[in-house]
Amino acid sequence: MNGRLLVVDDEPNLLKALSARLRAEGYDVSTARSGHDAILELASRTPDLIISDIRMPGMDGYALVRHLRSVQGMELLPVIFLSAKDQASDRIAGFRAGVDAYLTKPFEPDELLAMVASILERIRRTHAGIARMVHGAPAHPITLDQESLTVAEERIANLVACGKSNKEIASDLGLSIRTIEKHISHILEKTGFSNRVEIARLVLTRGTA
Repeated sequence: MNGRLLVVDDEPNLLKALSARLRAEGYDVSTARSGHDAILELASRTPDLIISDIRMPGMDGYALVRHLRSVQGMELLPVIFLSAKDQASDRIAGFRAGVDAYLTKPFEPDELLAMVASILERIRRTHAGIARMVHGAPAHPITLDQESLTVAEERIANLVACGKSNKEIASDLGLSIRTIEKHISHILEKTGFSNRVEIARLVLTRGTA
C-alpha cells in the first residue's frame, strides 16, 4: 500500500467514487460521513493523511481539524480540504485551522492524486532529512521500559525513522507489505503511539541519547 488515507464526506456517491479511485492507486482507504465519525475512526487507526469535506452536518471540517491539532500525536497529521465553494474566506479559514491543502469541487481526480502523493512524499523526505542529520539510522535499537520490541520490530522502526514507506521497507527486508503493516501495528500497540511520526521521534531521540 502507498499509505493509509481517511476520506470524510457526507455525500455517499462522492465518498464511494473517491475511495474507489484512491484504492485503485494502491492506497489503504477508510471512510467517514462526518467529523464525529472521523474521530471514531481515528480512535481505532491513524491514517497518514486525511481528505475531508468542509460542510458536513454536526462537526464540520473546520471543527475536525481544530480537534486534530489539539490532540497529542495528531498535531502534524496532514489534511486536504474539499469544498464546493471557491471563496477566499473559506480557504483562509481552512489554512488558519491548520489544513495543508485546499481543493474546490468539482475537481479533477488526478489533481487530488498528485496532491496526496506530493504531501506524503514531503513527509517521507522530511523524515529522511531528520535521519540524515543524526547520521543515518540510530546506532542503538529502541527499547521500551516495560516491553521490548522484537528484533524485527526494531529494524522496521529504524527504517520508519529514515523516512521509508512500507513498500520500501518491505523491499529492503524481503518481506510482504502486509507483514510490514502488521509489525508497525504491533509497534504502535506496544508503545501506545498513534502514528509513524511518533515512532520516528522516539527512534531518533534514542539514537542521539
